[in-house]
Amino acid sequence: MNLQRTTLKAYKFGIVNYLNALKLQERLSGERKAGDIQDTILSLQHPPTYTLGKRRTDHNLLVTESELQAMGAELHYTERGGDITFHGPRQAIIYPIISLRAIGFGARKYVEGLESIMIEVASLYGVNAHPGKAGETGVWVGDRKIGAIGVRISSGITSHGLAFNIDPDLNYFKHIVPCGIRDKGVTSLRREAQMQLPADEVIHDQLIRSFAKTFHFKDIQWSQGGLISLADEIK
Repeated sequence: MNLQRTTLKAYKFGIVNYLNALKLQERLSGERKAGDIQDTILSLQHPPTYTLGKRRTDHNLLVTESELQAMGAELHYTERGGDITFHGPRQAIIYPIISLRAIGFGARKYVEGLESIMIEVASLYGVNAHPGKAGETGVWVGDRKIGAIGVRISSGITSHGLAFNIDPDLNYFKHIVPCGIRDKGVTSLRREAQMQLPADEVIHDQLIRSFAKTFHFKDIQWSQGGLISLADEIK
């Protein structure tokens, strides 16, 4: 298949409420499906938030919703794949809204590509990360998880994506069975790297650049303002 390499449009945000980001993804997914926008990627963080995938594995949440509220954390049910996970400040969230058909990738290769992106960025800081074993999604350092993946694909258009732990508060993970995998730990780039890390924004940019390279985009069109008003509209 002879596919034309295209430009990836990248939007960078700060901390965005989970429901606002979800509504934004839904809107952009519809526009991408209709061919009204080009392939797009969102880079952001969330306030403390737990999310469950479409399998609704509530048993992997180890505290009550009222206890979560007391911690200042939210709980949301989603239509992505994967199990329960945590999102919070200093965790890089990447939400690609792209057409897999346009770039010639199937679902499995897409997920493997997301894993390779986190592995590549971890390696920039001397961290040897690897995909999980059979049944263990995401990216690991030994038996400690450093990156999670949960995607939704509708009519060939992706949403949701990956969460890469730069330096989040790992105590939040004690209240869940992360991604439904027991007897495994959670870690971060800050904990594993044997060097000083740059600003989080640099690592967000490295994830986006690795994404563009992995999925054969011609170049990246960066934007920091175009969607801000749109995000404000959905608050």
